[in-house]
Amino acid sequence: MHVEWVPNRNSRPTILLRETWREGKKVKKRTLANLTDWPHEKIEALRRVLKGETLISPDKTFTIEQSLPHGHVEAILGTIKNIGLNKIISSKPKRVADLVIAMIAERLIHPSSKLATTRLWHTTTLAEELSVSDADENELYDALDWLLSNQNRIEKKLADKHLKDGCLVLYDVTSSYYEGNNCPLAQFGHDRDKKGKKIIVYGVLTDSEGCPVAVTVYPGNTGDPTTVTDQIEKLKKRFGLNHIVLVGDRGMITTTQIEKIKDVGGIGWITALRSSSIRELVEQRHIQMSLFDVSDFAEISSPDYPGERLVACYNPILADHRRKKRNELLEATEKKLNQIVNTVARRKRTPLSKAEIGKKVGAVINAYRMGKHFILNIEDGHFSYTRDQASIEQEEALDGIYVIRTSEQTISSSDIIRYYKNLSQVERIFRTLKGIDLLVRPIWLRTTNHVKAHIFLCMLAYYVEWHMRGALAPLIFHDEDIDRKTRHPVRPPKPSESAKEKKTKKLTPYGLPVHSFSTLLAHLGTRCRNRCRVASDEKSPAFYLLTEPTPVQKMALQLLKL
Repeated sequence: MHVEWVPNRNSRPTILLRETWREGKKVKKRTLANLTDWPHEKIEALRRVLKGETLISPDKTFTIEQSLPHGHVEAILGTIKNIGLNKIISSKPKRVADLVIAMIAERLIHPSSKLATTRLWHTTTLAEELSVSDADENELYDALDWLLSNQNRIEKKLADKHLKDGCLVLYDVTSSYYEGNNCPLAQFGHDRDKKGKKIIVYGVLTDSEGCPVAVTVYPGNTGDPTTVTDQIEKLKKRFGLNHIVLVGDRGMITTTQIEKIKDVGGIGWITALRSSSIRELVEQRHIQMSLFDVSDFAEISSPDYPGERLVACYNPILADHRRKKRNELLEATEKKLNQIVNTVARRKRTPLSKAEIGKKVGAVINAYRMGKHFILNIEDGHFSYTRDQASIEQEEALDGIYVIRTSEQTISSSDIIRYYKNLSQVERIFRTLKGIDLLVRPIWLRTTNHVKAHIFLCMLAYYVEWHMRGALAPLIFHDEDIDRKTRHPVRPPKPSESAKEKKTKKLTPYGLPVHSFSTLLAHLGTRCRNRCRVASDEKSPAFYLLTEPTPVQKMALQLLKL
């Protein structure tokens, strides 16, 4: 920042406060304030201060009228511009598009209700940066309506950018609970949050790396498999993809859905078999432990799956984990059942009825879900039980075994396993959406359209976060050195040496503190933008000064190419 005299031919020179910086080989400048009308002594004092001279106490020279957190706003809006999301949302500048971008950014900074959003974005530079300081709650709802009306167009642009013919597409479904009674989408269904509330179901499509491309909202009583046909239609008709490979979990791409996929044509699939189907393969001797003597995975065949490939996998670590977990649950169940046995035995004068005992036993069985491994004997005034050892051994035989099912004939077995395990990237989206970062739940919005727009907005916020996480990987607890394309397909990936260092020392190789994404964003927010004015002249033009970045902030901005 410096004071510059600009000559004028027939009048006195213009005196400007300017800032210069370098972008590549180009030096750029911008004018911060016109100082022409300032007294000479004030201009000279400012010039000397900017050169680093100390004249008098700063608080007697300048007044800081306002200081607002800015660094996280700079990082988010800069990322939105760098990845072109602003152009995807609207090719031309529009206030409604600025409102949408502001809501996306605020979702990352202060996830909250729309009313709270209009309050909180004044606590940072966000509202000023996007010129939405005067927006109220009603205007945000109007912006949500606009966003929903443009969802198809925006998703098509995202698909054009991230998907192409022959690519893999990951798909998964989750739900979030709803507060209130007004939205028709809110229904009782498979409640993953275990809140006992009405829920809303939504499915997310991503590319092979987990970058979100599209989201669809369904009523809460919608079964996961029934959404697959809708997604195939979206991929084929709306996105114009002639051939893709859809990756989904075993509860999603079922045999029924596969038959529907076959009828469409051009859609391959990678999924997994349910435990019951794996048990049948074991009983038919298609799967034997000797398959895994040399490798942790092997291709098998079965007449029940004509024209398909089956890849059987065995993970000894997973097997040991499941065995230990089962034993813990069995022991916990037995402890509670023994208490019931003792209670029944003590009630000799007023014996418990069969129904009363059954209610107590049922509560224990439902709590630990181990009922299939016990043989129960319940009578009036009597209760006893034994372990069903045959049932336990039957389940133990499947510990650590899973089978990948696919239509693809040219992809290697190891890659098929890796592609299926990439579904964990979609699960990460759901954790982020529902967790501390974006807080999609609980959903309070009343109308169907606003609920749909809200979830789409959260998806776009994660789209920004996904790109930021990738760029900021050296500064966060993320193993950026692991090669996910060549890692062992079955065994858990071994952390790289850099990841071990991060975890142990909590420092980067550069000696900087390692953050989570949320704490790094908060730290960026400590970089403030100050509005300043000459203390002795209230009418003097204001100018802005940013606090100097910390080493972490400086590196973060560099990684984000800002």
